Amino acid sequence: MNRSRITIFLYTFCLGILCNNLSFAQESDFVTRSFQKASPLYDNLLAKTAGNFKDYPHSLYENGEIKYLQIDEWTGGFWPGALWYMYEFTKDEKWKTAALAWTNSLESNQYNTAHHDIGFMMYCSYGNALRFVKDESYPKILIQSAKSLCQRYSPVVGSIQSWNKRKSKGDINTWEYPVIMDNMMNLELLFYASKTSGDTSFRHVAIKHAEQTMKNHLRADYSSYHVVNYDPKTGKVLHKQTLQGFSDGSTWARGQAWGIYGFTTVYRETKDKRFLKTAMKMADYFIDNPNLPIDKIPFWDFNVGQAGFKPDWNYEAVKFKETPRDASAAAIASSGLLELSTFLKGKEKKKYFNAAVAMLRSLGSDKYLNVDQQNPYFLLKHSTGNLPSGREIDVPLIYADYYFLEALLRYQKIIK
Repeated sequence: MNRSRITIFLYTFCLGILCNNLSFAQESDFVTRSFQKASPLYDNLLAKTAGNFKDYPHSLYENGEIKYLQIDEWTGGFWPGALWYMYEFTKDEKWKTAALAWTNSLESNQYNTAHHDIGFMMYCSYGNALRFVKDESYPKILIQSAKSLCQRYSPVVGSIQSWNKRKSKGDINTWEYPVIMDNMMNLELLFYASKTSGDTSFRHVAIKHAEQTMKNHLRADYSSYHVVNYDPKTGKVLHKQTLQGFSDGSTWARGQAWGIYGFTTVYRETKDKRFLKTAMKMADYFIDNPNLPIDKIPFWDFNVGQAGFKPDWNYEAVKFKETPRDASAAAIASSGLLELSTFLKGKEKKKYFNAAVAMLRSLGSDKYLNVDQQNPYFLLKHSTGNLPSGREIDVPLIYADYYFLEALLRYQKIIK
């Protein structure tokens, strides 16, 4: 090889290294920027909530005041969980101190049997805490939490009851034994309890619930129903409906995201290919959907306003300038897709990873990230909680922040 060829080779080689380093730096900057933007917001939120371990930040009202939920409601675990993610990224002890205090405030919830959300409340808080502190009481608290969750399981139905018996939306019928897609997210707690205690009954309940959800919540195209109502005496499916979606036959975006994430988790714990296939097919519906906007942040429902989908509520009465997005659905889906990609190879791995990155880049853009502190407390903008009820439309939501931070950390671990 002559001198000129050697020079060209060395130049190309060094340029390649430089480009790779620049690419890595850009990826790292993307993650770092998001956490940096979160820091002053969460400082404000900590100051606002100082000493108050009864009210858990959830969202904002129209007047800019913080909307809190109480200890027994479903989103309490996301605030301490977000603080744990801040500590994981920054290693700043102030976040650990705050995370411990807010986590410990939830201890009494280990006995909560009023609804199915015990996994959200306790595993997002205590489950994250266990990764950073050794406290002998924490596994016991989580095992008791799993026992409380299992009190809502019926072997006749084969599912964990999400809500107590209630009238359906619009009082169309009675939900005798309602099970919602969101419930897939609580199964991770049961797998943890089974591994920690050695009691396989927790695992059995989780798998049976996932199987029934796979059987009854999914349509042929792997879109999902929000609510399936069962007869508690026979296990028969009585109704398939929605509470937070556009219509009973439509696909509520966050529900689809819960499914992607939840079935990926169940596959991780079981290595049962049925659950992997389900997670992939639900992911395909989400990311290949022709109604997914170009920035990959979904509208709150994939079928909103489309012909053939008729709501049983007054859609026209809900006022908004343009069809609301749901950043929380994108945050949840991106986190689930990143984990899903780690179980695959080749084109499939690349497809789900790239889709997740596209969502994260959009969420990290000025459109969705609270870069100018339009509100003083929350990181992500433009989420939708419950549009049919006229609540939480185009607002920040604490669980959007939680899953966004989780996804950023998962992303960082993969690219390293």
